[in-house]
Formats: sequence, structure tokens, C-alpha cells
Amino acid sequence: MIRKTLIAAGALALLAGTSLVPAHAAERKETYKLMELFAEVFEKVRSDYVEPVNDEELIEAALNGMLTSLDPHSSYLNPKNSRDMDINTKGEFGGLGIEVTMEQGWVKVVSPIDDTPAFRAGMQPGDFITHLDGEPVQGLTLSEAVDRMRGPVNTDIKLTVRRVGAEPFDVKLTRAVIRIQTVRSHAEGNIGYIRITQFSQSTHGDLVKHMAELKKSIGKDIAGFVIDLRNNPGGLLDQAIAVSDDFLDKGEIVSTRSRKAEDTQRFNARAGDIADGLPLVVLINDGSASASEIVAGALQDHRRALLLGSRSFGKGSVQTLIQLPGHGSMRLTTARYYTPSGRSIQAVGIEPDIKVLQAKVEPIAVPERERRAEAHLRGALANPDAPNGKEDKKAAPQGKATPEPEPEDADGKPAPVVIKLGDPTQDYQMARALDLIRGLSLYRAPAN
Repeated sequence: MIRKTLIAAGALALLAGTSLVPAHAAERKETYKLMELFAEVFEKVRSDYVEPVNDEELIEAALNGMLTSLDPHSSYLNPKNSRDMDINTKGEFGGLGIEVTMEQGWVKVVSPIDDTPAFRAGMQPGDFITHLDGEPVQGLTLSEAVDRMRGPVNTDIKLTVRRVGAEPFDVKLTRAVIRIQTVRSHAEGNIGYIRITQFSQSTHGDLVKHMAELKKSIGKDIAGFVIDLRNNPGGLLDQAIAVSDDFLDKGEIVSTRSRKAEDTQRFNARAGDIADGLPLVVLINDGSASASEIVAGALQDHRRALLLGSRSFGKGSVQTLIQLPGHGSMRLTTARYYTPSGRSIQAVGIEPDIKVLQAKVEPIAVPERERRAEAHLRGALANPDAPNGKEDKKAAPQGKATPEPEPEDADGKPAPVVIKLGDPTQDYQMARALDLIRGLSLYRAPAN
């Protein structure tokens, strides 16, 4: 018992980063008892579990369990996963090209990354991956499932996918080196189209280059820009701030507020608008999360851009990557962020100024229960400004139109419907954004 108490007290001191002298003796005494319970369970597992167990794996699992119980975005990253995180933020990694999360024990697709094996195979946001090469993913952690999906370039993996309204089907993908080009652009007549797929270290610099190229290629008759943030899962906070600053001359971009009032941070725009004050339309949908919501919220609150599309995901929290020397790192939710008007979008998302559903010929109705949202994640943080902390899950569906019958593949199963984002002949939201820019441009044109 003495040994276990020492383990517990030592572990508490390590976690707290303080000495063993208690600031509040009674409170610390109770905490010591709980740490002793942990030590006792740990010893029982080591000695009595049906198979030998690895001490390091047990501790890692305990740390990850503690953090993931707080909210869906906090977690422990062992040294390997911590290195993978660094690779992802730099914008290059090996794999299939899908942003994923874990829901109900299955891997859920948040968004396929443009021009990757997963994107070309027709993987869609909201798809559930239930098996990897015939092995069920239930029982795996998210990091374990991701590790299995990654592998040597040019090797194959079979994913079993469940999609709403379709029978389970298999998708065979060939792994590739995923080099994320976070910014893409092209001209649509006299309108510049810019798609930002995520916020990595190069996003701000790439955006500036693409804007300059568009202005040069279109010339003095340029009418405005469409900024596409659909299915953008987020990324680095500093890049979201820099991108927002690119289009704002002054004012607050975002503020972050943690437990301590003195830790509040406010980020303000500097003079200079790389769009030269031309009309902006920002496209968002329920795959637009985190950093992309910071950009959308800032431009909306300052009335610098009109938002078009559907309600965003609603991830209004900030995660800090805390290094644990020799032991990887921990990703901890340390603050909520607020748009310039002071609103938290946590679990409620950002409503577009003009709601336009994606469509083929008719709007594709998405029942509210099927809409992706932060509020639907188990353990999601509450919104401090909402009456019940979260969005109204009984809200009316976003559309009433009946979709066309899905096309079928050779086996008689529904074939994936892949809309090429940014192509106005296929992308209904994009076509409406172009119409809006043209209208705004006519309104701004001086009278002769």
C-alpha cells in the first residue's frame, strides 16, 4: 500500500507540475485517494489480466481516456502520433486523403481532400468506414485506425463504407503521397474563384500568390472573388487570422477566452485588403469547421463578405499542442473563440447570409438528423451563449425538396454522386455565388 501511495502521489505531482506540499490540504487528500485508486487498478490489470500487458500502452490509454472524456478534440499523442501531427500541419503526408473523426466506434469521414485517392473514389463527407481490409474498426482508437489506413505508397487497402440511404459497399484505394495544395484558383470570366481546403503553414502565402495571379490574368475588369471554404475542416489558428487579415483593413478578427480572464487574447487586422475592396462571396457548408469558421465569422461580422451556402459545423474551441518532452504531446482544449461581434459559434455554427442548398437539378434535401455538426459529437463543449448550450436539434430540416433517384452502378447499388466543387455547370452553390458577385458588381458600377 505504501508503494501504491507513492506512485499515486508522484503521479499527481508530475501531472500538476508542483511540489507535494498541498495548497488545499483536504482537496489534495481526496485527490491522492483517487490517484491511489488508479495505481491499484493499474497493478491489478498488470498482475491479473488474462494476457500480458504493456505498461507503456496502459498508461497511454489512460492518458488518452482522461483527455478524450473532456471533449472530442482533446487527446494524448504518443511520440509517433505527435510527429504525424507535425507532418499534417506542414501539408504533406502519406495516406488516402481523408479527414476523419470517430463516432459510435466507427471512423467517420469529415471531408475528402481534393485530388487525392479518396476524393477520386467518390468518398463523401458523412460516410462511415466500418472495416479496413475486412477487419472491423470498432475497438480501435482513431489513431490506430488512421495508422492502418496509412502505409507504403502504391499499396492498396479496401474500405467498407456505410452511407445514408445506401447498402454497405467496398472501396479499393491505392495509397499515395498526399501533398496538400491548400489553395487553388481559376478565373470564371471576370470573377476570381479561390478554394481553400485547409489551413496549413503555407496557406496565407499561397493565397497571396493566387490572388496576385488572378488579378493579373483577369485584368482591370475583375468584378470580385468567390472564396470557397466548403468542406474545409480547419487547421492552424495563425493562418486563419492571417487569411482574415488579408481582406480586412481594420478591426478585430477573433478573440480567444480561456478559464482565466487575464488570458483573453484579441487579434486585430492591419491596414491592407488584397482584394482591393472588390465584392467577396464566401461559400460555407456543414463541412466548414474551426479555422474556416473564424475566417467566415470575421468577414461576415465586418460585412466584408456575404456568406452563401448552408450552416457551418460549429467548432468554436481552440486546442493547444503541449509538448511532453520524451513522451509526445497532448492536444488540450484551452479556450473558446469568439467572432468580432462577440458571439460564440460553438455547437451552433455560422448561418450564411444567403442559404443555398447544394443541388444536382433540384436541391438535395438533408434531414436535420443527418447534418454534420459539432453539437452532434459525443462530449462536445456547450455554447455559453445558447439557452441550452447547443443548437436546437429539433430545428426544421434545411430543405424539403425530394432528391432525384440516385444513379446505380453495375451491381445495382447507388453510385456515388460526386459534384466537382468550383465548376458552375455542376456546382449549384458556386453558380449562385457567381450570380451574386455579378449583381454586386453592377450595383457598385458608377453611373454614366
